[in-house]
Amino acid sequence: MDFTDVSLTALRVLHAVAEQGTFTAAASSLGYTQSAVSRQIAAIERAAGAELLERRRDGVRLTDAGRIVMRRAATVLDEIEATARELSGLPAQGGTVRLGWVPTAGAVLVPGTLAELRRTDPDLRVVGREGGTVALARALRSGSIDMALIASAPPFRAPDTESPPLVLQTLTERALRLAIPATHPLARGDYVDVADLRGQRWIAGSTSEDDRLMGVWPGLDERPDIVLTARDWLAKLRLVAAGCGLTTVSSTLAPVAPPGVRILPVRGGPQERRRLLLARLPHPPDPAVRRVAEVLRAHALGQLSESAASGEEG
Repeated sequence: MDFTDVSLTALRVLHAVAEQGTFTAAASSLGYTQSAVSRQIAAIERAAGAELLERRRDGVRLTDAGRIVMRRAATVLDEIEATARELSGLPAQGGTVRLGWVPTAGAVLVPGTLAELRRTDPDLRVVGREGGTVALARALRSGSIDMALIASAPPFRAPDTESPPLVLQTLTERALRLAIPATHPLARGDYVDVADLRGQRWIAGSTSEDDRLMGVWPGLDERPDIVLTARDWLAKLRLVAAGCGLTTVSSTLAPVAPPGVRILPVRGGPQERRRLLLARLPHPPDPAVRRVAEVLRAHALGQLSESAASGEEG
């Protein structure tokens, strides 16, 4: 085992493959060919004297040896980035927390949390990005982010089966809602009967593994008529406002729904619940991560209190 000849390029490639989940996606994100990615992975595995990635039909995941290398690689890459910033005269990123979030959390919870942190902890820097639950779990495993706000639906399984299990804390649990054009006949009442959803036109999520049927009411006894797909929640709600179809939403999005949309509960079938979870790897978090988690929990609790006061959960 000799890591003295391992290049930064190989470390970056390993990082990208671990985060993206496939060689093809990693190659695309880096602007490399797939064969170049394969060569870099082969080189770092030779240096390690072990397989770092488990090749599976649905992509790749880190082996036990791969997690060890990835943890060290993330540290090296962070130090290189910090060095580049210092040499260029940019401020150091001390107290930086890397956060990932699903789109629904990004619409309400994340902005409120960041505003609070700017007021109370001006030296603490939060960076990150939006993504699907599966992609964010991979990013946690690869060391790209420190924690993530992820979504969970019944039966509320963990987002992956890798070891060690992620530490998961439920921030909110709410009933799923239906977004309906205000001019639609179903928008006339205070709720929608599940039987009336037959034959409706749906605006679904993208066709990725995370949300293939997000946007369609669960458990319909017919093949849904999906007329449009859109990953962005604001785009979906604006398509609803334009009368293009119906979509499902978290009740947290009610305050940011555009004019022309009604968000209503559905009755007559099993109550559909959705959880927002805070996820991280099972090692002691540093003070900055603990502080961001604390403010996220407080804002989530505040949203629940507002929902209860307005009867939104009913």
